[in-house]
Amino acid sequence: MTHRPALTTDADDNRRVLQETLDSALGGELEVPRGEWTITDGLRVPAGWTLRGAETVDPAAEAPASTLVSAGRTGHPVLHVLGSDVAISDLGLKPPPADPGEHGGDRGTAITIGDYLYASMPEWIQRVDVRRVYVARPGERHANCVAIMGAVREITVHDVLVRGGYTAVAVHWGAVGADVSSIVGPTFHPHQLSLTDIRVRDAVEGFYLSSVHDVRVGGACLRDVEMGFRLLPGDNTNRFVPSAYTGDTPSASLAVDIGSRIEIADCCVAWNGPRYGVRVAGWGRSEVDGVVSVLTYRDALIRDCTINGTGSGDSWSPIVVEQAAGVELRSVLTGSRADGKCCSLG
Repeated sequence: MTHRPALTTDADDNRRVLQETLDSALGGELEVPRGEWTITDGLRVPAGWTLRGAETVDPAAEAPASTLVSAGRTGHPVLHVLGSDVAISDLGLKPPPADPGEHGGDRGTAITIGDYLYASMPEWIQRVDVRRVYVARPGERHANCVAIMGAVREITVHDVLVRGGYTAVAVHWGAVGADVSSIVGPTFHPHQLSLTDIRVRDAVEGFYLSSVHDVRVGGACLRDVEMGFRLLPGDNTNRFVPSAYTGDTPSASLAVDIGSRIEIADCCVAWNGPRYGVRVAGWGRSEVDGVVSVLTYRDALIRDCTINGTGSGDSWSPIVVEQAAGVELRSVLTGSRADGKCCSLG
């Protein structure tokens, strides 16, 4: 069933109507009407829902025909995906200003799939498709824009444009624990992800991948960013994984998957930050006990990327590699061109 709710200038009523629709059935289609609509806070998206905007009259237009503007200051994402088999497409999203802090990467976003911290064992969220989404937070550089975190797999993000914010697409492991210093495990690591045709403008960072496996990034244009992207091991690398990774059968062998089968390809970066355009690291320091551990990467490849720019700090480099044996760099070009141009994705 396709739901086409009528929205008005009443932000509180708009949120109520949309959330009640999403809570009214075990899945369906919800079409946001043409126009820009304010809601008082974010929406929870349960399993089985397709959430899309109206058909765009001009396919070449940068912004979709339907936009949701959140006025909430609670830190809730504009759209928080909390179940499997969800599709989000053809939408503009405008989150409010937010400053969730260093460990609030899943807060204050336009879209969050999953969670960073869990009170108990979660169910995996899988088969989520996000495409033709435009996120705008001009002048706001504290919160992430799209967060893919924790117990999530089989996620596709395609043709997304982000303007502003901290990290445009943040991919991060999750864990059971009250906070980052009291993680007891298990930990959950996003995998089977496809991120393609990502365009980022005027953000602190294009994207990062932290403690993941089986991920492909193909085609990213990251312009006017302080740093292009990072490949990271996570604070605890894979120390907590063996307790119960899949949510059903504990297996110590699953720990060796973390850091494996990762490809970052065809990325163009135009950066202007203080330290680096790209960082690849294999070591992490635990917030739980301060232990430093090193992740062993396997079949990890960064290829056919261009990194243009010069640093603004006293010491900088286009690419920084730290204890990241197992990561191959192939056909990665660097330059100092500072004209803001990037690549054919525009």
